[in-house]
Amino acid sequence: MHIPDGYLSPSTCAVLYGAAAPFWYTALRRTKAALMTRVVPLLAVMAALSFIIMMFNVPLPGGTTGHAVGMGISSIILGPWASILAISIALAIQALFFGDGGITTLGANCFNMAIVGSLAAYVIYRLASGRAALTSSRRVMAAALAGYIAINVSALCAAVEFGIQPVFFKDPTGAPLYAPYPLRITLPAMMIGHLTFAGLAELVLTAGVVAYLQRTNPALLKVSAPGAIIAEEEEREAAAGTGAWRPVRPLWAALALLLVLTPLGILAAGTAWGEWSARDFSSPQQREKIAEASRHFAPPVQAPSGLRRLAAIWTAPFPQYAPTFVRRPAVGYVLSAMFGVGAVIFVSLLAGALAARARGKPYELS
Repeated sequence: MHIPDGYLSPSTCAVLYGAAAPFWYTALRRTKAALMTRVVPLLAVMAALSFIIMMFNVPLPGGTTGHAVGMGISSIILGPWASILAISIALAIQALFFGDGGITTLGANCFNMAIVGSLAAYVIYRLASGRAALTSSRRVMAAALAGYIAINVSALCAAVEFGIQPVFFKDPTGAPLYAPYPLRITLPAMMIGHLTFAGLAELVLTAGVVAYLQRTNPALLKVSAPGAIIAEEEEREAAAGTGAWRPVRPLWAALALLLVLTPLGILAAGTAWGEWSARDFSSPQQREKIAEASRHFAPPVQAPSGLRRLAAIWTAPFPQYAPTFVRRPAVGYVLSAMFGVGAVIFVSLLAGALAARARGKPYELS
């Protein structure tokens, strides 16, 4: 679902950056005061979890791969606005350092996953969970539904953005300049995989984390449950603050486990649909795979000219999570995960420090 550079026209990228900007601004305003102390640990760990979760690829129909995003659990724990910031931070680190998603398309990827995904997940979760107690099984089912719908709405946005490119952006001969496939191909190619395996991965992830937190620290679920019926002891935990580092330990434990399991993320063979490199269009083997994943419609003989031009706009230091100085892919993948998590946490802490400085107050991590 990470749209690379070159697949969207510059005007489409500009529109989606413009569409994302007011949401980023609102998210910063709404979380500015909370970034002093209360939300920073949660923001850091949820951004890091989202980063790691997106490294675990699952096989999809047509020989492609997909992944969960974590927008469901992020919006449930942080609320929609802080979730927008957390997932945007993760997506920015992925694009800048690992070439997972483009620089020109970062606005589109954030709009699809961080913004649309977070808002959709939050609304669905609130509607489905109602005023149920924090430890109610209804909240687990509501979380599952929220995660499943959110990732599919995000995938639908990406499919539409891909599919309108050959309609509006062509060269003088009528050939597509950017993404080559129209809506009749992009919609089923994207949605079949997300309605099945990727959607189920997000469903299981969101429900599983909510069930885990119900046993370990239900107070972490209070942000998205203002009307929930909670027990007296849970009320005391919530009153103590959900942003201290100690209550977030269950999430750090989950993050540590995922870091250890990171090499499993490269077991799924294939490339995500719509994330092919410009070179893949001229490779007979890759062209066959692209066609198989695209309802057997052959791609152009060469990458569209606009795609080739924009694809070279940024070269990530560690492309595809594979540092050139590491020979073993699994080791490189783990090192990339560790570096990415560290970068995400650093940016989250920096955001908290800047928010504190803007308000003229000392920043505390305790």
